[in-house]
Amino acid sequence: MKGANYYVDGGLDRASHLRTDETWVASQLCADRTCFIPIWRTRNLVANRSEPRGVMLTRARARHLLDISSTKVLLGLRNKIAYFAIDISEVEKQEVEDLHENSELVDLRSVGAVMERSEASILAYAKGIVYWHTRHIHCGVCGSPTESRDAGHLRKCLNRDCGASHFPRTDPAVIMLVSKGDRALLGRKAEWVEGMYSTLAGFVEPGESLEQAVAREVLEESGVKISNIRYHSSQPWPFPASLMLGFFADAVTEDLVRSEEELEDLRWFTRQELANGGAGIAMRPRSDSIARQLIDEWIRMGD
Repeated sequence: MKGANYYVDGGLDRASHLRTDETWVASQLCADRTCFIPIWRTRNLVANRSEPRGVMLTRARARHLLDISSTKVLLGLRNKIAYFAIDISEVEKQEVEDLHENSELVDLRSVGAVMERSEASILAYAKGIVYWHTRHIHCGVCGSPTESRDAGHLRKCLNRDCGASHFPRTDPAVIMLVSKGDRALLGRKAEWVEGMYSTLAGFVEPGESLEQAVAREVLEESGVKISNIRYHSSQPWPFPASLMLGFFADAVTEDLVRSEEELEDLRWFTRQELANGGAGIAMRPRSDSIARQLIDEWIRMGD
């Protein structure tokens, strides 16, 4: 029985029907109970790193930041309280960290796995959508400036001859655990933590189905042909802007032809080796990743 992946939050009402109600959005920006999640150059503000929790500012604490921030995005409602992401990248780093006692700006991936799930999810959402705004300040059609609309869920080109609408996008990527009998295929990249191996993965190309992407990526990275591709689950991964689509697949061939451009190493591991963290695996993939979910579930299949 698989559990929910990290960064998936079913408790947030995204309130998409209210985004175009400018009067309502303005009232929430001024409401005392509204929570504001600051984002500083793709980093989240987190308090008490040993037991991390996201810093969410009240209107009173965020007032001067709202005057500075050019990007304010309605994330949604939780318990009838509105949550907004605000980009405060123009503020000095120390000033941001001084907003809350014992806080620091961090890459969410360094603490997300040990945070309360719903809190980590909304911090990831805030990080991802603010990142999108920073990459769409100018129109991708004509190059003119764009303006945030619909409570931050649309950017409109200000060139009257163009007027293109740009909506937040996420890049689909497939991630798959390939197995043959009692062995699973894992690879590692040179930049990863020493000893860590993970499942193969790659982005879906235009005009390609998910199943085609799974088969292509496995063949390109390992030389292995596969069959019986089975969907497992999905996971938002806004680091910076991906949606991970997890699969299992069976290997038809087992001889390995490693892509030297993609991987430093590529190996078959038995269930026992993975369960023990042995065979040179000092670390399996990070516990908040769908790769870890795939590996752990495959290990349990052998019980």
